[in-house]
Amino acid sequence: MGVVGGGQLARMMGEAAHAVNVHLTVLAASPEDAAGKTCDSLVLGDARDANALARLADEVDVVTFDHELVDLEQIRELGAVVAVRPSASALAFAVDKAHQRRRLAAIGVAVPRHLIVSSVDDPALEPFLASLDAPPVVKSARGGYDGRGVTFCASRDDARAAISAIEGDAVIEEHLQLLGELSQVLVRDVQGHVALYPLVTTLQREGMCVETVFPAPSDFASEAAQLASRIAEEADVVGVLAVELFVTTEGLMVNEVALRPHNTGHWTIEGTATSQFANHLLAVSGQGLGATTPTEAAVVMVNVVGADEPGSALAAAEIPGAHVHDYGKSWRPGRKLGHVTVCSSDVTSAHVRAWQSARAYGTRTREA
Repeated sequence: MGVVGGGQLARMMGEAAHAVNVHLTVLAASPEDAAGKTCDSLVLGDARDANALARLADEVDVVTFDHELVDLEQIRELGAVVAVRPSASALAFAVDKAHQRRRLAAIGVAVPRHLIVSSVDDPALEPFLASLDAPPVVKSARGGYDGRGVTFCASRDDARAAISAIEGDAVIEEHLQLLGELSQVLVRDVQGHVALYPLVTTLQREGMCVETVFPAPSDFASEAAQLASRIAEEADVVGVLAVELFVTTEGLMVNEVALRPHNTGHWTIEGTATSQFANHLLAVSGQGLGATTPTEAAVVMVNVVGADEPGSALAAAEIPGAHVHDYGKSWRPGRKLGHVTVCSSDVTSAHVRAWQSARAYGTRTREA
């Protein structure tokens, strides 16, 4: 197996690889990348370098991804010489938000009201802005993640400035008043069989996920599962698909999708019978999927994002029941350093101990 990208997702794939009979080779920018300590071998190079991708393809049977910051045309060409899962056409749903919005809207999947433009001179822009009750959210169609490439505008002038700053397509969306946020993660194998993970609630701060909580309210479970399964079939996904959902007064709406292991699925490492990382590797390598049943009645995962002063992973691990995942990165304010997970018989206990551990680790994020 080859993984494009050497970040924490590839690192956790490396931790799961041998148990599912996978030898993992990672295309990383540097030997110091997070995945360097867990993979079997490294190919050094940039994810958008065709020569580096070719060197990776020479060493593996199938290629998958740690992130979406890739050139889709290069990935299509790569698919002619090695199995690529998910394929370039599937990956487009995550790489290109404009493509994603068009395809989802075309099949009747609920998404925020939006407009796609390539410049402020688009004649549809001013009527669309005038139709909104509040200043919009402006997103770069390509290249954004963890809040980057997303502008919450305070005025129409801010929206125009944000659009002008974007190279390529911009997606302008209504700014919704949310009742909550959810994430539905599933995994789909090469035969099209789907295994759904339990639905979780999520908390976001500054464009990044702060925590995930299992279980989520059961009244959304069926709708979320149907939405994610429909998207997986439309995109012809192989591997993990994560669908971030807005809870609104009009029902569930799709916010974003990812075709790889996802931050909102990290809780599955301890919280389910088969983690999202193991199941992703099983799916893309053509093996059967593992069970996704929860191991405990309640699971809380909290991200650790560097505060002004470093904390201690050792102190975090001293909290009873805390599972501490260190991504092997040097401390820096605002950097995602790791996560902690606590499994328990009740949500309150798991929540309290997960946040105690995250604060000891030195997170700057705060709970609700």
